[in-house]
Amino acid sequence: MNLLGTKWSVHGDGKTIAPGQVVTPNERLSWPLTIGIGFQHVVAMFGATFLVPLLTGMPPATTLFFSGIGTIFFLILTRGRVPSYLGSSFAFIAPIMASQQEFGVAGALGGVVIAGVTLALLGLIVQKFGSAWINRLMPAPVTGTIVALIGLNLAPSAWNNFKLAPITAVITLGVIILVSVLFRGILGRLAILIGVVVGYLVAVMRGEVDFSKINDAGLIGLPHFQTPTFHFAILGLFIPVVLVLVAENIGHVKSVALMTGENLDPYAGRALIADGVATTLAGFGGGSGTTTYAENIGVMAATKVYSTAAYYVAGLAALILSFSPKFGELIATVPVGVLGGAATLLYGMIGILGVRIWVQNKVDFSNNINLTTAAVALIVGIADFTWGIGNLQFAGIALGTASALIIFHGMSALAKWRGTATDPLEPEPESPVLPITTK
Repeated sequence: MNLLGTKWSVHGDGKTIAPGQVVTPNERLSWPLTIGIGFQHVVAMFGATFLVPLLTGMPPATTLFFSGIGTIFFLILTRGRVPSYLGSSFAFIAPIMASQQEFGVAGALGGVVIAGVTLALLGLIVQKFGSAWINRLMPAPVTGTIVALIGLNLAPSAWNNFKLAPITAVITLGVIILVSVLFRGILGRLAILIGVVVGYLVAVMRGEVDFSKINDAGLIGLPHFQTPTFHFAILGLFIPVVLVLVAENIGHVKSVALMTGENLDPYAGRALIADGVATTLAGFGGGSGTTTYAENIGVMAATKVYSTAAYYVAGLAALILSFSPKFGELIATVPVGVLGGAATLLYGMIGILGVRIWVQNKVDFSNNINLTTAAVALIVGIADFTWGIGNLQFAGIALGTASALIIFHGMSALAKWRGTATDPLEPEPESPVLPITTK
């Protein structure tokens, strides 16, 4: 029995993929090709994975270390059936930045640990009872709203970086947009990375990059590890992130199942547990929280290779790179203008991902329950409403998430009791079309 998922049969001749076929998770191509595809996954996740620690002030090499460890653990726990790379989660950006203002990096890491433990516990529940209860707690109107408000809550942060070096930021953003529309396949999927590289070169020419720390760093060495501290006041910042991680992981499992034609529902709980443990480890050591990556879904869709062997390669490559302090310092030199340009798009993309959830699930906003849920929660999240109870502070993401859940389920219960509205998860019946007459 392949308990660790480290045994793969060779697909065909190991070199080619016949039209209409895919390399399944328990297959692989020849090792040279598998290693090459594994490095493609590393490149695909670079731009997004490194932007999170850069934007939050966390050590990039440490984040990469726990990203590699988390990926390998994820593959082992899911028995090599769910191909995935665990990179930095954008959902952690806002709570990490907010908690750092009062409790520093250590306090933010405590929040990451809390989120990871909570996610792992939810994974155990899903593994035992299935994921249907999650869909009932967070149907599409609620999930889409929460994802959208997390991204849009970060808009001021993007502007704060953008305005410090507007020329570099505009060039970075422009290159990302052009590459994404001018190229298809893997090159188009790497638009963020290419935009960051071009923006970085522009910043170098404009004298915006400081290389002094690179010269002082060693070529080989351990990443910088840091332990967390725990504060009750940050619970409201980090618990809402767990809901997003649940949606991302289950969505990833369903996407891979659809593309490979395999039933992966039995592994949904394992995926949540693995990401929860990976996030917990990252929080205890100084890294950013992790999640499954859409960029790697893009690589798999372009190559038709879903082999988990390639992800083991990617995880090991990330680990190796994390042991170079010089490489970590190089990443840390990315200037604010580049971050501002890339973040303008990335934060907006998180917001639009919420809209995409609405669209894909055909959420009907002519239903007053759906409309009110989204309307109130988005304003609370974007305006970053705050509310304090003693030492416990709730900010826009926490309050927006709570608003979405309370309003949706509260209005649904009242409407059902009174019979005043149709089911918010069912489309409204169409009104009869009256003939147009002229006199």
